Amino acid sequence: MTRVASTVSEYVQRQWGDGRRGLRYGGLELTHHQVAAGSAARAALLAELLPRGVEPHLGVLLDNTPEFPLWLGAAALAGAAVAGINPTRRGPELARDILHTECRVLVTGRVHLPLLDGLHLPGVRVLVTGTEEYERLLAPYEGARPGECAVGPVGPATRLLLYFTSGSTGAPKAAICTQGRLAAAGEALVSHFGLGPDDVHYICMPMFHGNAVIANWAPALTSGATVALRDRFSASGFLDDVRAYGATYFTYVGRAVHYVLATPARPEDREHRLRIGFGTEAGAVDADRFARRFGVELVEGYGSSEGGAAIQRTPGTPPGAIGRPAPGGDLAVVDPETGRECERARFDEAGRLLNGGRAVGELVNRGPNPFEGYWRNPAGDAERRRGGWYWTGDLFFRDEDGFLYFAARADDRLRVDSENLAAALIENILARWEPVTGAAVYAVPDPVTGDQVMAALSLPDAPFDPAAFLAFLSAQRDLGTKMAPRFVRVMPRLPVTATNKVHRAVLREEGFWSQGEVWWRPPGEAAYRPLSPVDLTRLREEYAAHGRAVVLGAQADGGRAGRPEGAGPGGPGHASG
Repeated sequence: MTRVASTVSEYVQRQWGDGRRGLRYGGLELTHHQVAAGSAARAALLAELLPRGVEPHLGVLLDNTPEFPLWLGAAALAGAAVAGINPTRRGPELARDILHTECRVLVTGRVHLPLLDGLHLPGVRVLVTGTEEYERLLAPYEGARPGECAVGPVGPATRLLLYFTSGSTGAPKAAICTQGRLAAAGEALVSHFGLGPDDVHYICMPMFHGNAVIANWAPALTSGATVALRDRFSASGFLDDVRAYGATYFTYVGRAVHYVLATPARPEDREHRLRIGFGTEAGAVDADRFARRFGVELVEGYGSSEGGAAIQRTPGTPPGAIGRPAPGGDLAVVDPETGRECERARFDEAGRLLNGGRAVGELVNRGPNPFEGYWRNPAGDAERRRGGWYWTGDLFFRDEDGFLYFAARADDRLRVDSENLAAALIENILARWEPVTGAAVYAVPDPVTGDQVMAALSLPDAPFDPAAFLAFLSAQRDLGTKMAPRFVRVMPRLPVTATNKVHRAVLREEGFWSQGEVWWRPPGEAAYRPLSPVDLTRLREEYAAHGRAVVLGAQADGGRAGRPEGAGPGGPGHASG
């Protein structure tokens, strides 16, 4: 039996001399040996480019091309760390991510070069893959062997990943993941799902996020499986890829599963080798539809790039529940003010939570956990580790049998298409619009999973001009692709608390179904138009079709104002990062 390795570097080195298929990307195929050789060459180049005495960090601003896993392997061999740079970020926020993680080398491709135009990135060497200059730089190191070139110590405690999480209270935080933790995560998933060297891991989720690397690339590396890459997720290309690559395992986040299900059914929907999909936020309705259509089980989980808490779905998990704590986790649902455990959830015959006010609390891990901190963010570390516990920042409730259900987010996070957004950042952008005297951004539930962005705008002196607002949004370079509001509520003034803070709780309760002036951009449409009663009826029907009607307030059904006391067990799972 092969010995379990303690570092990602050792697993990369084990690929040397292995002539089996290791990586596929369209028509390109590389053996495991070629993957190890490519990583070794890049490790040698990295050792040459990184100045001595600086943090050995490189940024990777790439789609899912072979260069991404090759640079992950290179960083592992060299004792360096990769910061996954999100290409949906823009302008100063993108520059901040690169500079905050102290990247001295930034690897990108031609397609993303326009994002860097005009950015001030002092001390950052940019490498553009696929160019003559890039190939010229690599050429002298093509004969390098794994383990020959390092910029620092290589061991289980060596930093390997700096992956950005939510940024819910300001700028995104870069969670640290060491070689030991990533290797252990890969090994754990291999054991849990029975993965092996004959499996093919299809990676269609972006590798700048923790999901694709921690839950997909790492188990492929530790088991010796084949990796199959897709540049960017494509719902229409999903089944074709799965069949062409012979994929057996994939990971997903957010609405990806819903988008695949929205494609036309085909006679060959079950003609594939796919066995398992592992991820979060698919929702119980879509998970069931996926299993019936494709014959593939989706396993929902809860976890984060930080590694502080994990929930596993096990046989017998009730509909809507995430599961029970993963082995070794002492998870509890507690009142964040007192630290005392909340009472167990009680449901009525329809499955609605009856005691949400006493059952919903913050999920904490009171036992040992692998959280390794944030890069250069002691305040973020302290917030997570209050009183010796790991505080997830997410609200849950727990039933009498110990199963955990996701309820809500404990702060002003918005999760749109699996991207975590910060309300404050979007508000700062909207505040630039001249007619606005106040802006509040908050989450409203998505019909399938996660959130959609809603903004309340104070316009006391002028009517809302949808065309002018859209033109303003288009001109903001730092407005990310997921940040534009789906719904806009126009108000003479924003509601405030007794301390003159914006009363977001009221805004969230009233949602897009409020009686005020609400505009929206229907899916697939670019322009804003008034939300009509017909639109609202159709939206209610869409939520009901996906088992999500419970997340809407009673006002949305024409009843009294306000939300139900708590989300029912039909609510989605959630994972950060």
